[in-house]
Amino acid sequence: MAQVTSSQDMQFFAQLVRCGSLTAAARELQVTTAAISKRLSALESRLGVSLLHRTTRRLALTDSGRHYLESSRRILDEIETLESELQGAKAEPAGLLRVNATLGFGRMHIGPAIAAFSRKYPRIEVQLQLSASPPPITDEAYDVGIRFGEPPDSRLVARKLAPNRRLLCASPTYLARSETPRAPQDLARHNLITIRQADEAQGLLHLRSGRQSETVRVRGRLSTNDGEVAVNWALNGLGIVLRAEWDVARYLRSGRLQHVLPTWDSPPADIYAVYPARHTGILRVQAFVEHLSRWFLN
Repeated sequence: MAQVTSSQDMQFFAQLVRCGSLTAAARELQVTTAAISKRLSALESRLGVSLLHRTTRRLALTDSGRHYLESSRRILDEIETLESELQGAKAEPAGLLRVNATLGFGRMHIGPAIAAFSRKYPRIEVQLQLSASPPPITDEAYDVGIRFGEPPDSRLVARKLAPNRRLLCASPTYLARSETPRAPQDLARHNLITIRQADEAQGLLHLRSGRQSETVRVRGRLSTNDGEVAVNWALNGLGIVLRAEWDVARYLRSGRLQHVLPTWDSPPADIYAVYPARHTGILRVQAFVEHLSRWFLN
């Protein structure tokens, strides 16, 4: 039997954790569950530590397992980066690419972009995870994240994909019934549909017009953590919503929503692809980010 190298053990363990169970890993690696369990035990015996708490249905990392996983991913990324640099332009992007995006934007834009990317790069396996509350990219669960606004974490590279304004919108029915706001302070008398985990959900709305800025305390009877639900409430005449331009542009064009206070802007939410700085040399990551840049230019 060929000797298993440390890097192969690292790849095995990372794949096992990603699968989430011994059974799922066995299915993916096309071996028996017993073989997976035996290899994990051999790895733990060699390292002299327990890496996973095993239950019937799931695996949980021990502190040692978490440290080994994080270090393994970093080392494997460095090996791949080195090989990519040495192979240069001759190399064809390949391997697993883990992408995270928000629910609505991911469905509408990132899903179709990945379909086109997959046709162009058949050797890359893409896993897309959509989240209502996107996790930090630094937790090593994803290779690339699609985010609104440049992240403050200096360990991440942020590539701007497209500008994106956030617009105050309401249906013509609501505005006819409640009187269209003419100035930011008028919003205090209106029902603001709020999206939790954003500044406006805390009751404060920040607006700017040229050099003039206003902070308005707003209120509303409806709140949600789902942007699509919030837009639908606005379409049904239930209040004013602050939402990204990409999400409401079609309703503004059709007249189902109207732009409220069009001369006032909220803080921008430009669209970025973000990834750890150490992924800069990984071909599949760079190919995907370049693909997205071209995709959003069209």
